[in-house]
This record gives sequence, C-alpha cells and structure tokens, in this order.
Amino acid sequence: MKLHNNTIRGVHTALAAIFEEGQYADKVIERTLKSNPKWGARDRSFIAETTYEMVRWWRLINFLSPSKEPYDLFGTYWLMQGHTLPPWEEFARINPDKLKEKYEKLDDPAKLESVPDWLFDLGKKELGDKWEAEIHSLNQEAQVVLRVNTLKTTRERLKNRLAEDNIHTHIVKGYPDALILDERTNVFRNPAFKEGMFEVQDASSQLVAAALAVEPGMRVIDACAGAGGKSLHIAALMQNKGKVLSMDVEEWKLQQTKLRARRDGVAIIERKVIEGSKTIKRMKETADRLLLDVPCSGLGVLRRNPDTKWKLSEESIEKVRQTQQEILQSYPSMVKPGGQMVYATCSILPSENQDQIAKFLESEAGKDFTLIEDQKVLAQESGFDGFYIARLQKKEA
Repeated sequence: MKLHNNTIRGVHTALAAIFEEGQYADKVIERTLKSNPKWGARDRSFIAETTYEMVRWWRLINFLSPSKEPYDLFGTYWLMQGHTLPPWEEFARINPDKLKEKYEKLDDPAKLESVPDWLFDLGKKELGDKWEAEIHSLNQEAQVVLRVNTLKTTRERLKNRLAEDNIHTHIVKGYPDALILDERTNVFRNPAFKEGMFEVQDASSQLVAAALAVEPGMRVIDACAGAGGKSLHIAALMQNKGKVLSMDVEEWKLQQTKLRARRDGVAIIERKVIEGSKTIKRMKETADRLLLDVPCSGLGVLRRNPDTKWKLSEESIEKVRQTQQEILQSYPSMVKPGGQMVYATCSILPSENQDQIAKFLESEAGKDFTLIEDQKVLAQESGFDGFYIARLQKKEA
C-alpha cells in the first residue's frame, strides 16, 4: 500500500488530540475526517483504521520506536503490521532489524498486549488463567454487527437487500436478530439504515434485551438508557405494543433516543430524565421489567473503544463500582411484585458483575429478589464484546 504524507499527518493530528488532550477516539476521528473534504473513501478508511490500531497498540509502539517523534511512531506501527517503509528521510532513524530483535526479546505480557501494568495485574487478579487469552482477544479489531429492526423487515430480507448493494453479511447461531458484515464498510450511508431497517449493535449487546423476556403489552423501564439502543431493541421485541420508559440522568442522550425511534418506526418509547431519588420513588412498583444497563469500566468493549484502557485508572474503576451498587440499592424498587430485572455491564470484571449482584442480594434492597440466571460473556469464547447479564425475579406480594 502506498503511503501519503497528508494522510499520515491526519493520523498524527488525531493521535495528538487523543493522547495529549485526552479526547475520545471516536469523536476525534469523526472530526478529523470532516477537516479535509478532499480525502477520498480510501484515505478516510486509512486514517480511521490506522488511528484506532495505533491507539490499541500505543504502549508497544512506544516501547519499540526509536523515539517519540510522530514519524518514528507511525513507521514502527507500519512495520509491526508487516509492511515495508518507503525510503523517506522521515523514516531514516528506524532500523527494521533492530526493531524486530527488540520485539522478539520482549517477554513482558503487559507490554506485548499493550495495556498498563496496573490493568494487567487487575485482570490477572480477577480472571485468573482466563485473563491473558481475554485481553489478547479484546485487542483484535471488532466485527461490524447489525441488529435487524424486526418492526420493518426480516433478517433474510435485509440480508438480500444489502447484498444488492454489494454489502455481504452472514448469520451466527444464537443471535436471532444479528447480521455480521463480511467486510467493514460505512453502512450508515446505506438507504436501508436511513429507512430504519437496522441498527449497528454488537452481538453480545443484543443478548441484553433478549434476557428481559418481554412480551407485548408490558410496561418496561430502561433505567440507564443512554442513547436508547437497547430501548429500541426492547420495543421491537414487544412488537411495538405496551410501553418502554427510557430513563437517564443525561437529557442530551435521550434526545438521540427520540431521533432513532422515529427512524425505526418505534411508537411506544417515552423518555424521562432522572433528576434525583424522587424520580425513582415516584416510579415505585410500576415496571413489569426493569433493565439496569449500568455505567461500567467498559473493559468488555476494548475492541471498539481501545482508548478506554488509557483513560481508566484503579480509582475510576472503584468509583464506577460504587455507582453500580448505588443504582442497585435504589432502582430495583421500580419493579412490580412478580416482575423481573436484568442487570448488565459491558465489563468482564467479576467485581463489577457477579460480585455486585451477590452484594445486592445480601442487602435489604435485594431481599425480595432471587437470581434466575446469569451469563458471563467473554470475547475469547464468543468472538464478540465481553458482557455480563444477570436476570432476577422479584417475589410476588
């Protein structure tokens, strides 16, 4: 592949915003691509994919590179990918043989998997023998997965329609609404997306709404709804009959839910901002089903958000654990007697998952609940994001 200075500079600009200014990778890449309308599809793809991969392998790249100069870092990454460097003056300091020798002598697993030492130690402590295979799996590029909007089409019809546009997909057993792209492409420009026939949603994430076991006519609360991806899935599973209350502490996130619901043809979603404990108390025992897709470390979705590992700290993970338990101590009061609740995270750490459920069940707030089942979804086993999903039943009055 031929390299061009202007696209390499685009990557440099994005990396500086991510690592020097602490901005989020997805937003930075979106803004970078908009900054130069002359870049074609191939250039844009190169900048986006190279930036994400350099973020993913940032620690290893910095270890192997002869300096912290942008072209040395890029050139090191390029060689790591199995390419050869052009004879440019900018790459003069890089010796491919020395780089290879340095890599082959490296035996530090945290550097090899390009994660901070503290995070590697935490993963080892919590997951034991499964950790190294899991972090290795989470360092692979994520597949693009679509969730078919069954309110508007079927999986087979959507598969055939996308194929007409030369977007080829395949089906994976166990994920009834999912289509996986054979090759990465920008599906957001496709007419089928604009018509609301699908959403982009990882296969593991699609298991969450399914775990609620909803039925048409139910009243369901999605209490940490964010931009509403799971609310939309719940509404589709309910055949657009009943009521889905999408709640969040951030009003701007719920605005996205409104726009997406309109595109998807969803008519049963109502949005509500959580303004404090009074909001929760007013909703006491009103939900047949409650979804708590709680804030978490995000370690299960490192494939698609590789910058997460550079933003996290031991303190931030402890803070999110406290938030999770605070939610568990309050929000389940919204479940009707005999109703059910799903607690979910996109984390792989037991301390955010089954340990939190155990603590909740032992508390006064959880005394009326029993655990029906839980799923510990690991990337190394599923091939998709890491998730935890627990389904609980509240006893009858």
